[in-house]
Amino acid sequence: MSILLTLILLLVMFLFTAAAIILVIGPLILLQPNLRTREWYGTFTHLLEPMDAGLPQEHLQITTTDGLKLDSWFVKRPQHARGTVIYLHGVGDCKIGGVPYAKLFFEKGLNVFLYDSRRHGQSGGKYCTYGYYEKHDVSTVIDYLLSRQDAHIGNIGLFGTSMGAAVGLQAAAIDDRIDAIVAEASFTNLRTIMVDYQKRIIKLPWHFLRNVAMSRSQTIARFKARDVSPIESVKKLHKPILFIHGTDDSRIKTDYSRALFESANEPKELLLVPEGDHTDLLNVGGSEYERRIIAFFQKYLG
Repeated sequence: MSILLTLILLLVMFLFTAAAIILVIGPLILLQPNLRTREWYGTFTHLLEPMDAGLPQEHLQITTTDGLKLDSWFVKRPQHARGTVIYLHGVGDCKIGGVPYAKLFFEKGLNVFLYDSRRHGQSGGKYCTYGYYEKHDVSTVIDYLLSRQDAHIGNIGLFGTSMGAAVGLQAAAIDDRIDAIVAEASFTNLRTIMVDYQKRIIKLPWHFLRNVAMSRSQTIARFKARDVSPIESVKKLHKPILFIHGTDDSRIKTDYSRALFESANEPKELLLVPEGDHTDLLNVGGSEYERRIIAFFQKYLG
């Protein structure tokens, strides 16, 4: 057997082995990401729920249209609110990550609603689909908020980070009750970000491996990956959007927010946080970061 033929056979064996590994590992990485817990947060912060930040809170559960329980907190203004912001966390995270934002928004006169996305935190669900099903959960939350006769909901804004930003953009494209969106560190579409995850986590660059994992994931979770596309959603939107991204984001490329901004209709804004990574923008961005977000919501939530 020639050296060339041996190398070809080894390459083929490697590709088959890699594909088999991706067939198993890929869907797990995509559909069942590692989750941050209350215990994880407790290692570095005491803000584990809104009341820890001196905020009023209601702990409740909302049932999705397909029967899942979404574990939630409602931080309601005691008097007339200027509007309501729904916080949407990132992949693997939970509503605890939104407590500092709840404090910021509440102090500026807004109600805040935080919940664990399906298959995250204390909520039900077996799979994460990055907006395919999650966008409808946002509408379920809005249904609940508007049913509250004891609360002045006002105009509704979304603050989403990472996957939450992607979910928010997709939700806004199907629900006219959403008045404004802050999309922080969003991806453009699921297929593109899956390649990035694959390169970073599994260290294999080939697109065909992504296609193997994606095909298997779609079958398992019963969703269509091509429909998870925030960049297509923003083309349909004519609502104010503030895109935010750190210039040094190590997980989701800053260029994705630039692309989303370019594809979006007016009114739109873009805030790039110098030296900001993926999860530290509240700290790195400082007062200017907070000012831009609050000014945006004050302008468009009334």
